[in-house]
Amino acid sequence: MQLRKSGRFVSHLTTSTMAVIMAGGRGERLKHLTANRAKPATPFGGKYRIIDFTLSNCVNSGIRQILVLTQYKAHSLIQHVQRGWGYLRGEFGEFVDIVPAQQQKGAWWYQGTADAVYQNLDIVAETQPEHILVLAGDHVYKMDYGPMIAFHVENRADITVGVIQVPVKEASAFGVMTVNDEKRIVEFNEKPEHPQPMPGSTDVALASMGIYVFDREFLKRRLEVDAEDSNSAHDFGKNVIPNSIDDFRVFAYPFEDVETRAQDYWRDVGTVDAFYDANLELVHVSPELNLYDEDWPIWTYHEQVPSAKFVLDDNGRRGMGINSLVSGGCIVSGATVRESLLFVNVKIDERSDVHRSVLLPNVKIGKDCNIHRAIIDEGCVVPDGTTIGTDAQADSHRFHVTENGVVLVTRDMLEQAEQSAPRLKSA
Repeated sequence: MQLRKSGRFVSHLTTSTMAVIMAGGRGERLKHLTANRAKPATPFGGKYRIIDFTLSNCVNSGIRQILVLTQYKAHSLIQHVQRGWGYLRGEFGEFVDIVPAQQQKGAWWYQGTADAVYQNLDIVAETQPEHILVLAGDHVYKMDYGPMIAFHVENRADITVGVIQVPVKEASAFGVMTVNDEKRIVEFNEKPEHPQPMPGSTDVALASMGIYVFDREFLKRRLEVDAEDSNSAHDFGKNVIPNSIDDFRVFAYPFEDVETRAQDYWRDVGTVDAFYDANLELVHVSPELNLYDEDWPIWTYHEQVPSAKFVLDDNGRRGMGINSLVSGGCIVSGATVRESLLFVNVKIDERSDVHRSVLLPNVKIGKDCNIHRAIIDEGCVVPDGTTIGTDAQADSHRFHVTENGVVLVTRDMLEQAEQSAPRLKSA
């Protein structure tokens, strides 16, 4: 086992590991963004879907046996994975298999994250992996899983939990733990109302990333015990991890740069505000998340689209993009885009101004529009002369406005606003 200069772990351990990606959550905190799609299928970063980051981490780490467990609103997720991740070679034992909920253990769907894996133990057993890496498909980060699996083996751990440091005021959204000097977990509380800070700190807590390493046979036994417990929520964070601490070796693996030991980039884009902030961070000169990293590419399905285009050069209708990230297929025609992120195939018509906004794929902005601090959902057609993001009271009657004042706009909202407009005029 050794480390390259790049920090990437080189080991046979990853090739004997199966990844199980939990991609079945409802994503309710993303509000209307997940009305018709699972959270892992939500577009991110101009050309990607959220699940692409977890899948890319697996492939880049040398893990080529991957199960994606789906449940709610899975069509666009299944479609994306089939189109973008079908290049692995089955004859070499490589695969990304989509596994829908199938009621394999009874007349119920997945009851929790642990139950989701329990219901698919027969599929896991088919390839006899040594280790099982359980992952969430709805976080944005770049991580080599090799060092974590090696840490698990070297410490003779029964369970290893990936951990990050988070502000105490945000820690109620996570599993929070206490560890000893050997990084062994001595206490674990899932989403506590009053999180305990780390020793020696008052404002930082140690939180679970929702990443777990198990030996296959150990995982099987623990899930069978959990399945027999009628009082269990059948969840890794609520039940399996806490119930294993006293009797088994459960360790915390800090998500740090292998060389500098600084905490690496990781985002839970589970709220509209967090989704907006994480996308707009990418337009900075040197964002924390480097999408231009040739050593750790983020793979995805690419639509066949032409290059982005900026046209017209007249006073008052000049096609410009300033401090922005603009994807392929976009046409900015006599409009101004500032500090914004445009996904694939966005069209913006003349004299419109888009500022600090996130426009998802296939959005069309009409003429003379003013869009500020907004997320415009996929496929929206914004009529000529529309103003969004400058009058919070008016926006709240038509769209969804977050705590931080970000305006979320969907096709249904635009259609309802258009239908009510004539009635307002006649009144």
